[in-house]
Amino acid sequence: MLETSARLLRLLSLLQAHREWSGADLADRLGVTPRTVRRDVDRLRELGYPVNASPGTGGGYQLGAGAELPPLLLDDEEAVAVAVGLRTAAGNGVEGIGETSVRALAKLEQVLPNRLRRRVGALNAFTVPMRAPESRVDASVLTELANACRDSERLRFAYRDHSGSVSRRAVEPHRLVCTERRWYLVAWDLERGDWRTFRADRITPTPPHGPRFAPRTPPAEDLAAYVSRGVSTRAYAVQAVVRLHTSAEEAARIIGPSDGVLEAVDATSCLLRTGAAGLEVMVIHVLLLGVDFEVVEPEELTEHIRTLRDRLSRALGPAG
Repeated sequence: MLETSARLLRLLSLLQAHREWSGADLADRLGVTPRTVRRDVDRLRELGYPVNASPGTGGGYQLGAGAELPPLLLDDEEAVAVAVGLRTAAGNGVEGIGETSVRALAKLEQVLPNRLRRRVGALNAFTVPMRAPESRVDASVLTELANACRDSERLRFAYRDHSGSVSRRAVEPHRLVCTERRWYLVAWDLERGDWRTFRADRITPTPPHGPRFAPRTPPAEDLAAYVSRGVSTRAYAVQAVVRLHTSAEEAARIIGPSDGVLEAVDATSCLLRTGAAGLEVMVIHVLLLGVDFEVVEPEELTEHIRTLRDRLSRALGPAG
């Protein structure tokens, strides 16, 4: 009985890899006959696991979705990864998911072996979040947006901009992009005939959605960089390119995706493309980086820095 139970667990672990297995492959992995595999599959079904079978020479077995969530088999590294993910999700920017993540983490820790519980416990006890997210988005909204992206289904929603004004939008959703603080939807705006980036926490879906559409070529191969340029540069009245006298790797330690886009020049310098509400704010933004720099563009920024330099010199008074 013990040998049979161990084999069932091994079979379930293989099926949970989310790929289709032929009966011969499973038999070879388990060291049994195809007939034994069929019997073990029947036992899993009796236990409530929906194992789908496709007939024919090209057919095989695959674990399907059931009405209830069956137990999952996780190895040590997977269990720690899930626990860390739940711990992170408890403090992220998704509304309502924090409490759910804590409950799931508590259930997981109850069944973790002591060696793994100590690893997870140490990580939880000695990790302090640097800051809370600036905005939260409802988990059900994220799910609805993700489903529309997956199904290539037109999406209708009310959108609240930074001033609080609400507009009705109809879009062809493409992808969700997550930064360290916010979630964004990249979509083709049907009325404006162009790609747009929407903050997910400002979206209120207004079903029904549809119809389906043929996906367009995305606006950029690197959508994370595309969104970063949009939220850190294009959205502001003043845009600038500044050469920082430090490597792109070092600059990335202090400049997040929502603060600007970095481009390596050589081993000791990089370009920062960023935006701000005005020239004064731009100067402060760059100065607070604590890195030597030179303005590439616009010339107005260089002139404004000269004006501020002269003002600061006068504030210091005569030399001596």
